[in-house]
Amino acid sequence: MKAHPDKARLERLRPAIRELQDLATKHGINDIFQDNGGKLLQVLILTGLRCLGKREGNDAVDEHGNEYELKSVNTLLTKSFSTHHHMNPTIIRKYRQVGWVFAIYEGIELKALYRMAAEQLDPYFTKWECKWHESGGKDINNPKIPVRFVVENGKPIPF
Repeated sequence: MKAHPDKARLERLRPAIRELQDLATKHGINDIFQDNGGKLLQVLILTGLRCLGKREGNDAVDEHGNEYELKSVNTLLTKSFSTHHHMNPTIIRKYRQVGWVFAIYEGIELKALYRMAAEQLDPYFTKWECKWHESGGKDINNPKIPVRFVVENGKPIPF
């Protein structure tokens, strides 16, 4: 196989990518190219939150010990935030106990940040609980929270 003509450009950028990864590692993000790592890093730095660094559980914590669920969306691809691939009452209970930060992107450009209390999301939590019980306890695959709902109801976070 023959390398693409952009190989030299990629190699020229590699030091900056490594520097970005070093910064991400400092903030508990092991791979900027997985699980929205680069976007997560940006949100953590802009909000002052600290990554909890666990695969399970909440995403971040503030200086007072309050935990947060962080969600991001690329509006060039979709108009709603993903939640959890196995939504069930246990996850919903966890979601009801924390604050939420929503990051709205167009591609890699951050356009807006919003904060919401769990109580503001209760209509979704209640709907998902009902659906779970009505299905006989079958986990819900990744129910969504519309961007529009967040924009209309969330508190903007300046950055």
